[in-house]
Amino acid sequence: MTITEEPGARTYGYADLPGLMSLMTGDEKHGPAATSTLDVLWVLYDRVLRGSPERPDDPGRDRFLLSKGHGPMAYYAVLAAKGYLPVDWLPGFGSYDSPLGHHPDRTLVPGVEIGSGSLGHGLPIAVGTALGLRAQGRHDPQVWVLIGDAELDEGSNHEAIAFAGPAGLDRLHTVVVDNASAGHALPGGIAARFEAAGWSAVTVDGRDHEALYAAFTAPHPGRPHVVVARVEPKSA
Repeated sequence: MTITEEPGARTYGYADLPGLMSLMTGDEKHGPAATSTLDVLWVLYDRVLRGSPERPDDPGRDRFLLSKGHGPMAYYAVLAAKGYLPVDWLPGFGSYDSPLGHHPDRTLVPGVEIGSGSLGHGLPIAVGTALGLRAQGRHDPQVWVLIGDAELDEGSNHEAIAFAGPAGLDRLHTVVVDNASAGHALPGGIAARFEAAGWSAVTVDGRDHEALYAAFTAPHPGRPHVVVARVEPKSA
């Protein structure tokens, strides 16, 4: 589990996240993209992921990869709430000299595993991460990747899905935040695509914390696991 207190400061909870997000102003905020991930991120960091802001590079930590990297305000707010970065960084979001860019940078932001850029790259990297941990004999760390439903328009994801199932990457977990943004995917068909490749799959309300937690912790021996988190459709 992650630590919920910022060292030497106050403790932050879920109710504080809108206020933390409101500290981030400026252009290109991608507000709907950010808020669609808020509940998923909170449940993961509050109740599921094993790690600590005191040791963000601990080899035994769970790995969380944000592939849906545009609109990272919710991610930064959760990282701040959990003590990975100072709250006073948040008002500088997107400014010239701020470490908090419009896409997270793993070299600048503590706790960030990858630099998020082009859509469709996160799941392949997560597959490689799971394979790398297996090759190192590290069987405890879990690998989590958060993608958006529109990313499934990218062929790189389907190659990763097709590989991970037969490879039995049971430490690999994918969360698809489905806000009806995809241009080509069939509505309601996301979980079936993963299941056809041998994945365990669950579809839940992406705002229901108990449903998310149950889906995140569902057993899936010998198979990778995907949670499709449905949220309100993206506004124009």
